[in-house]
Amino acid sequence: MMLRNLPKYELDIPMREVLIDSDRLFTRIAELGEQISNDYRGGEPPLLVSILKGGVVFLTDLMRWISIPHHIDFMQLSSYQGGTSSTGNVRLLSDLSTNIKDRHVILVEDIVDTGLTITYLLKQLEIRKPKSVRVCALLSKTEARTVEVKVDYMGFEIPDRFVVGYGLDYEEKYRNLPYIGILDL
Repeated sequence: MMLRNLPKYELDIPMREVLIDSDRLFTRIAELGEQISNDYRGGEPPLLVSILKGGVVFLTDLMRWISIPHHIDFMQLSSYQGGTSSTGNVRLLSDLSTNIKDRHVILVEDIVDTGLTITYLLKQLEIRKPKSVRVCALLSKTEARTVEVKVDYMGFEIPDRFVVGYGLDYEEKYRNLPYIGILDL
């Protein structure tokens, strides 16, 4: 899926480097959609749970590449508080509207870095007795982990750098960029 006629993005902080361009993003997301479709084909429709706000851009493209029936829902958590690193304190800001008891759940996350947010979320969801819970993350920073986390479907392993674009933000900006980049902070 090629993006054409994109606007020239007006950045108030220069982009130091484009880490993952649009073509690589869309190719990998299509592969993830095919993998999820194959894993859940013939069974009950999985529930894709997007972690807002960053995960929604990834979710919208991912679900286009999932060729089997599926449902979606959203949760919002916070651990950044506007900076470039996690505070370590995870807060639930908005909960699911769907009962997940006996459902297959796939958490759709923009990035897993320290692992604290996903660990918190997995504990919260397990209490609700889903049939299964898997993690699908566009980006993973294994070297930044402070807790061990299994990412079942991973887009890209990236270095421990603060990234923006494709849903990821810096002070609520840059989510609209069609690539993953590193700002010149």
